[in-house]
Amino acid sequence: MEIVYVYQRKRRDFGRQPLFMDRPAEIGVSVAPDPSYMKNYVERNPCQAEVQCAPEKSEHEVNTESFSFTNRGILHTEGGWPKDVDATDVEHTIRYRKKVEKDEEYMRVIKVLGDSMEHCIKQNNAIDIYEEYFVDAVDTISADAPAAKSLNVYRDPNAIKRAASYLSWYPDDGHKIAVAYSVLDFQAMPANMSLDSYIWDIENPNMPEQTLSPNSPLVSIKYNPKDPHILVGGCYNGLLSFWDTRKGSFPVDTSPIEKSHRDPVFNVAWVQSKSGSEFFSVSTDGQVLWWDIRKLSEPTETMLIDPEKNGNTVGGTVLDFETTMPTKFMVGAENGSIFMCNKKAKNPSEKITHIYPGHHGPVYALQRNPFFLKNFLTVGDWKAQIWSEDVRSPIMSTKYSMHYLTDGCWSTARPSVFFTSKLDGTFDVWDYIFKQNEPTLTVQVCNAPIHCIKAQEHGKILAATARDGSTTIFELSEGLSRLQNNEKAIFSQMLEREAKREKTLESSAREKRIKAAQKRPNSGASRPTGAALEELIRLSEEDFFSYIDDGSGLIKDEALARAREYDTSIANATKSNASDAASAGIDMPAGEGVAA
Repeated sequence: MEIVYVYQRKRRDFGRQPLFMDRPAEIGVSVAPDPSYMKNYVERNPCQAEVQCAPEKSEHEVNTESFSFTNRGILHTEGGWPKDVDATDVEHTIRYRKKVEKDEEYMRVIKVLGDSMEHCIKQNNAIDIYEEYFVDAVDTISADAPAAKSLNVYRDPNAIKRAASYLSWYPDDGHKIAVAYSVLDFQAMPANMSLDSYIWDIENPNMPEQTLSPNSPLVSIKYNPKDPHILVGGCYNGLLSFWDTRKGSFPVDTSPIEKSHRDPVFNVAWVQSKSGSEFFSVSTDGQVLWWDIRKLSEPTETMLIDPEKNGNTVGGTVLDFETTMPTKFMVGAENGSIFMCNKKAKNPSEKITHIYPGHHGPVYALQRNPFFLKNFLTVGDWKAQIWSEDVRSPIMSTKYSMHYLTDGCWSTARPSVFFTSKLDGTFDVWDYIFKQNEPTLTVQVCNAPIHCIKAQEHGKILAATARDGSTTIFELSEGLSRLQNNEKAIFSQMLEREAKREKTLESSAREKRIKAAQKRPNSGASRPTGAALEELIRLSEEDFFSYIDDGSGLIKDEALARAREYDTSIANATKSNASDAASAGIDMPAGEGVAA
């Protein structure tokens, strides 16, 4: 249906009607030109004009002001004592305490406070504020991809950059790291180079928390696990020094140079003792020295790394000591061998109890597995190897890397995970339960070679030092830092299986060597004579000719003909010499007819 609405209006309401017509042009105003105005202008010839069709913009830079932070400590001591009471005198405080306890006001206050204390105890019994939920829940395997996130980088604050050669984690909670700085290249130490090493707070990479000032650059450093204020360091010139961080930056005591090592001290390790003050050191001069920080004037004990017992010592590069095995320790050497040693041996020649032929080059890392102490990890040349104490050969090895390995360590949280660092500035994470042929994760730390890599006690953070003086800490993903389901049992079975396989191979190789020795002519077995010897020679000749004959038999015939001719010439020469000797009246012994 169409709807139409009509509007109507009268003509007069529209206004006047417009009427258009043609009309010639007319000049309304005419202004005559004035030549005097030309004086105000200059003609520009040629005339150029440029137009940019882009919006105008301005640039501004803002830089926030940087602040340097310092750490300050406050020592809280026992207070509240009257001025006439000496708080340091135990007997004085006991007498004052007994005097106060006899006061009636003291007894009244204790009774009043007893009601409040009882109320708090009842609250604690009603609600356990320290309760841990889901303790019995089964942990699920983390599905996150393995990763490592860089947290902080700590750089050498000096103008002349030195290599960060070693690091040690603070033993209590791992919130500090002690880093040793030195130049390890022979005679490459620049003039006016700083000798200081530093302790860093992992939360503050801008400034070191404390400075350690040795007499010579530190090559190795280690915290005392019993007293975190005590550190011991091995110097480039062979000296040993120890610091108490409460007493400043200078060492408390240093060993005399005539009683110390003659080469750089590449590794130190603390010994399990009642005093907690004993440690031992190793150097490439072939000595292992035991020390006590209470008396650094001379070593308490000395051992020469002389495996052949002929006076030719082997330089040591790394140590490993396990507190649960107080008499056993291991030494990694420059020649690639690992020496199992016993400190309580009766004489020095018996201290080296076992030798493992490890690597093609120096051993740079040596550490027992923190979960399975019978197994240990070594790093050297282009691969890392896992050993068992009772097997002479490695039970597991990584594939050869394209770059030289520089250090390695076990994870403190997972028994099957370990780390290796390389000369190209990367480190690899190996998870042997996941895969054995290649690393689970490879992380590029920097472009300089990595010198040392250490895991924190909790296993969540990893630190790596490099030749350019930088120290980088990484946070590992949950999959690499949390124990997986049945991981201990699975990895234990893997280690036992591989150790059993290596023992079987060793026994098989030993039997083959014994059989081969028995088959040798000079092995002590009865030698064939007479007809048996002739038969053996004949069989050997036939075997020989069967190899060189082309199938026609001509080679064998020619060889036998030449042999007959040679025998005939020997016989003729013998007869000639015998006749000459008879004519001259000389008796010749049998067999001397032919001159040599």
